[in-house]
Amino acid sequence: MSSSHKLTGKQLISRASFCFGNLGHSAFYGVMSTYFIIFVTSGMFAGLSKSVADKLIGLITGLIVSVRILELLIDPLLGNIVDNTKTRWGKFKPWILMGNIVSAILLLILFTGIFGIAKHNWVLFAILFVIIFITFDIFYSFSDVSYWGMVPALSEDSDERGVYTSLGAFAGTIGWNGLTIIVVPIVTAFTFMATGQHKEGPAGWFAFAAIISALAILSAVVVCLGTKEKHNVIRNSAQEKTTIREVFSAIFHNDQILWPSLAYLLYSCAYVVTNGVLFYLYKFVIGKPGEFWIVGVIATIIGFCTSPLYPILNKFIPRKWLFVAGQVFMSLAYVIFIFFRSNIFMMDLGLVLFNINFAQLVTVLTLTDAIEYGQLKNGQRNEAVVLAVRPMIDKLTGAISNGLVGYIAIAAGMTGSATAADMTAHDINTFDSMAFYIPLVLAICSIVVFLFKVKLSEKKHAEVVEQLKDKLASGEATEEQAPAATTKQQVLYAPVDGQLMAMKEVLDQDGKPFPGKGFAIKPTSDQLYAPFDGKINFTFGTKHAFGITSDKGLQMIVHLGVGTVKMRGEGFNAHYVDGQDVKKGQLLFDFDRDLIKQNGYSDVVVTFFAQPHHIEDTSEFTPGQSVNHGDEVMTVDFK
Repeated sequence: MSSSHKLTGKQLISRASFCFGNLGHSAFYGVMSTYFIIFVTSGMFAGLSKSVADKLIGLITGLIVSVRILELLIDPLLGNIVDNTKTRWGKFKPWILMGNIVSAILLLILFTGIFGIAKHNWVLFAILFVIIFITFDIFYSFSDVSYWGMVPALSEDSDERGVYTSLGAFAGTIGWNGLTIIVVPIVTAFTFMATGQHKEGPAGWFAFAAIISALAILSAVVVCLGTKEKHNVIRNSAQEKTTIREVFSAIFHNDQILWPSLAYLLYSCAYVVTNGVLFYLYKFVIGKPGEFWIVGVIATIIGFCTSPLYPILNKFIPRKWLFVAGQVFMSLAYVIFIFFRSNIFMMDLGLVLFNINFAQLVTVLTLTDAIEYGQLKNGQRNEAVVLAVRPMIDKLTGAISNGLVGYIAIAAGMTGSATAADMTAHDINTFDSMAFYIPLVLAICSIVVFLFKVKLSEKKHAEVVEQLKDKLASGEATEEQAPAATTKQQVLYAPVDGQLMAMKEVLDQDGKPFPGKGFAIKPTSDQLYAPFDGKINFTFGTKHAFGITSDKGLQMIVHLGVGTVKMRGEGFNAHYVDGQDVKKGQLLFDFDRDLIKQNGYSDVVVTFFAQPHHIEDTSEFTPGQSVNHGDEVMTVDFK
């Protein structure tokens, strides 16, 4: 279904339900990844001696770091469990609901300090904490894997999947940043109700966790009731699993996955660590915890603007410079946080600069382009790596952040009942060095890596795709297997309406004949259909070409336009998913011929053989002849 078609009521409900799902899901993650550590350092061990409390804080932060790193190995296993689940409600919904309920209950137990048992037996507390937190994290991961893994099951249309992903990310921004707005008012209000004191106490933290846990469960229920898995859609790509070994192997064999990942890792470490300690900045350094809500308001507003603004800016500014600009803004924000924190206007400006960043979008797009780069360089095409690398980095930086935030709190004396009045110059210097100076260095290092090591620009990617196209046309870029002993025959049908052209009539951007064997059509319509019964192997990230293999084993590449790689997907709308079986005459693409011509490119559709060495004979066709999609063009004998 094209995204331009009128939406039905069910589709609107499905989109809204999925969107709302990540509101609670993301908020819950914010509680467990950021505010739980703040509770641990400030309220969980009230009444214990400082030495014992610091030991337990160190134990908890160390465990959280270890579990987060362990998740890198666990998540693929959990994904396989989810994928093998079969129930009347589908395979995702049971884990989304059960994962949220169980993890919410366990999180509330943790926010009681495991019912205050540390005051009586801290060794028993440590043992129970290990068991509860690991169980909690596994069930949260079940819900997380299931929520995002559900996207391919909701729609087979690539654009529609993009809509679901964008809606989820949008709601996630609200859920994550919204916590910053409400955390202090809620914790303070409930602490006052319980104790009569205007501060952030254990009772307030428990109430805060309970409210967000209830929101998470409600969001899970809405997702389960408002969405529906499409069991009649072939979801091969969603069922492919990538082990941690395969992911890292692909990374280290593709330098243009490695370097963007390193640049993003440096950025993400800086961003996540600083985000984790901003509450400490307002409470212990500035001495105004009641103004912490401003951080969330600014982050939410900027988050709303940056994603829609990116494609507009990228039309005029290469993504490399958008990445660099974001890191420069972040660096300026650190300077403000260090030297101008007493000025309210400057602090607000620093928060704005800190959140103007396109690093995540640039990284995802660069990694996507690295698929073709790796295919050209190593002969390997692994789309699963693109889906796995950035979330893995986020988990890793989350682990680093959890550890550092706990360490900073202990090293700077920002634990227990300490206040801003208790902070010494040494404490503040310790805080600044780890909260701002080190992240500032990381931000600058990310600029250096991206500028000097990331070579895969939009222009370079277009060149890579053209080189790969030439290799595919000559048969060099495909795995050549020994030809079959018997000759097979395949009939090729016109994928579009138009006039037949010989391959030698098709010229590339340099005026050279289009390489390869096959046929071309000068189209008279904007729809492209399957040329035979077969299976979609892959689609270029730029959507201008895709590979398809017939049921008899003939491998073909269909190329929509010449030079259209530079349009980077604009004007192309796919109606399938990679790995999907298709039937002859099935609609595969809408493409905008007028837009192609406006950009100065040819709209000729070229169909050529990916394994030309296996072709023994082809029947003749008449160039200039008019055809409709589905008309027979040629018969191919191949082995």
